[in-house]
Parts: sequence; structure tokens; C-alpha cells
Amino acid sequence: MLQKHSALILGRLKSSDVVLDIGGWGHPFNRANWVMDSMPYESRGYYNRTFAKRNPIPPIGGTVEHFTRDTWIERDACEKTPLPFADKQIDYVICSHTLEDIRDPLWVCSEMIRVAKAGYIEVPSRKWETCRGSEPGIAGLSHHRWLIDIADDSVRFIPKFHRIHNWRYSLPVSVLRRMTEEQSVQWLFWTDSFRFSEAVLHADAQLEELAMFVQANRPYSQTLIAMDDLRMKLGQLPVRFVNKAKRTIKGLTRSIVSSQPASLHRQ
Repeated sequence: MLQKHSALILGRLKSSDVVLDIGGWGHPFNRANWVMDSMPYESRGYYNRTFAKRNPIPPIGGTVEHFTRDTWIERDACEKTPLPFADKQIDYVICSHTLEDIRDPLWVCSEMIRVAKAGYIEVPSRKWETCRGSEPGIAGLSHHRWLIDIADDSVRFIPKFHRIHNWRYSLPVSVLRRMTEEQSVQWLFWTDSFRFSEAVLHADAQLEELAMFVQANRPYSQTLIAMDDLRMKLGQLPVRFVNKAKRTIKGLTRSIVSSQPASLHRQ
């Protein structure tokens, strides 16, 4: 969670407010009275014991844990059983960097709205999740299931189709390296309710969705795209014609890339 948003939330909360953190195992929101996660209480704070060990992430939600072993709910958030809270029993719910990981974020969104009066959601930005470079050979992180768009009071979930790992449907490392911390995430402060939906896309619509986002944020040369289309079509030809054509295309592609401005092909 962005530190400035942690401070903002703490400033809004009253001492009597009941706070729930959904998915807080890796780095809990300490002001939470309740935490729900599939992982056990004893293993909380995982992030600072692994990838952030040498550069610990500062605490969020204050420095003192308000939750206890008794108020740590160890269960699958996507289990089709209502959360153990009455309607609007929770004053504030936190769900930070969890919805992109889980198999049924729509269910979790509906339960957050049911049990809480207000809350905060934070997820990776669509642009960050589309960038190559966080893990070798892929876009975004390997355990993330969703691309997410947040606009106004609406959260839209798009399945993270495997074709996003192809260069033409993702963004290069150079975009990732220029991104600020705030640009790497998106968020929603909500009161009473918010809208949520899943984009249902089939066949060519899946690639169109990915391509439109890339073209809107950092378009590739149309010549390179045309060459990639030709390369894919070659896969449908008899083998005896393919090898010579591949060598020709490889040479042409090198020539085209070398003639492009550096900003268009820097990786």
C-alpha cells in the first residue's frame, strides 16, 4: 500500500472503528482489528522476510498490531461462504494487492460491500501489469490472474490472457523502469458501495483488448507488427518453404529494428 494512503486512512479512522484487512498476510495493515487470509497468523509479515529482507517495507496502518491470533481468520476469501460479519458491521475494510491474485475477486468485492460501510482497494496498475521485466520472460507477475482497470467508482477485471507475454501484447522493460511508485498502482476509496464487473472476452476480442491497451500506451511500429503477422502465417506453410522464408524475415526484421528511433525498440 502507498504510505501516504496508509496515513490518510489512519487520519480518517476513529478509535472506535472496527477495521478488517482482507489478504493482509504478506504485510498486514496494523490498525486492522480483524485480518482474513488463507495463510496462518504465525507466518504474517512474509514480505519483509523474503524479497524485502534487505530493504524492509515500512509498516502500514501504524506500528502497533490491533489484531490478535483470535481475530486472525484463516480461510479462503473466495470460499462461497459469507464472511463471518453482519451487514455493515465493519466500519472500514482494506483490500490491498489481493484482488489480482485470487480466483474470484467479484465474490470478494460483493462481500466487502455487504459487510463494510467504507473501504480502500489497491491493485497493480494495468500499465505495470502489462510491462515485461518484473520476472524473466513474462509480463507482470506470474501469480497474478487479472488485469484490472479502476475508473471513478468502478473496478473492471480482465482475465490475464497468456498471449500478453508476447512482445506485441505487452510493454517493454524501458516503460517499467520509468514508472514511479504511484504509477505502478491504482486505488479506490469507496463509501457505501462501488461497482465491479468482469470483462467477458472470446477469440479475437481477447487479443484486441490487449493490443488496444499497448497501442494506447506505447505503440509499436506497424511494420514490426506486420512482420510478426507474416511470421505467424508462415507456421501454416509446408516445412520446406518455411526455413528460407524465416531467414529472409529475420534479416528484414533486424534491418527494420535498427532503423527505428531508439525509443521504439529499446528493451
